[in-house]
Amino acid sequence: MVLNTIFLVREIRLNAQHDAFINAVTHELKTPIASIRLYLETLQTRAVDDAKRLEFYRIMVEDSERLLGTIEQVLRTGRIGLSSRRLNVSRIELGAVIERCVERVRTLHKVSAEALAYRPGQPVTIVGDADEVQAAVSNLIDNAVKYSGSDVRVTVETATVDGKYVALRVTDHGPGIEKTELKRIFKRFYRVPGAVATRVKGTGLGLYIVRSVAKRHGGRVWAESEGPGRGATFVLQLPIVK
Repeated sequence: MVLNTIFLVREIRLNAQHDAFINAVTHELKTPIASIRLYLETLQTRAVDDAKRLEFYRIMVEDSERLLGTIEQVLRTGRIGLSSRRLNVSRIELGAVIERCVERVRTLHKVSAEALAYRPGQPVTIVGDADEVQAAVSNLIDNAVKYSGSDVRVTVETATVDGKYVALRVTDHGPGIEKTELKRIFKRFYRVPGAVATRVKGTGLGLYIVRSVAKRHGGRVWAESEGPGRGATFVLQLPIVK
């Protein structure tokens, strides 16, 4: 009876997570599509001056990028889940990947170099799938900025560990994480319950992708936080090559 109860509770939780994922993905797909359609209909039915038309185009491009980002997250999760899928391995200069991701997030969220600071350590090279590594780095930085709200103070830095690994640390001053949630947040579809998760839209796939990429590349990822209101640090550690 105890075992049956445990399995039943797990099934209920899993179904709830799946429902939350479907609702989140539906929202993330419908919202930009509805926005793009509204602006297109406006352009089609009304005379719009040049300045306003350019503004409409800019918003539609941003909505398109948001839409593509959601689709890519879902597709990437499926690809990573295929154990038979081989990595497209090459030598990667990690600093260059981080710089691209930092610049992308600054542009996407319209934050300054002071709000999102990058402090590179010594140059290091890793071996791995460039597309997957970039996705993992981008997810960590993007999450830190999104969960910071209006007061973005995010630091991205790297350091070598024992000459064998490179540790990418992404630190924010956001809402923090309960100790009991530090491991759960890397599960597929999982989102920390509460007001913050309601305010920040997402699919619950980003950190799962980061963990999967780390594992496939012989590394690991973990989160550190002193608790609610005290920010968080996410650490992605990957092996380096000489």
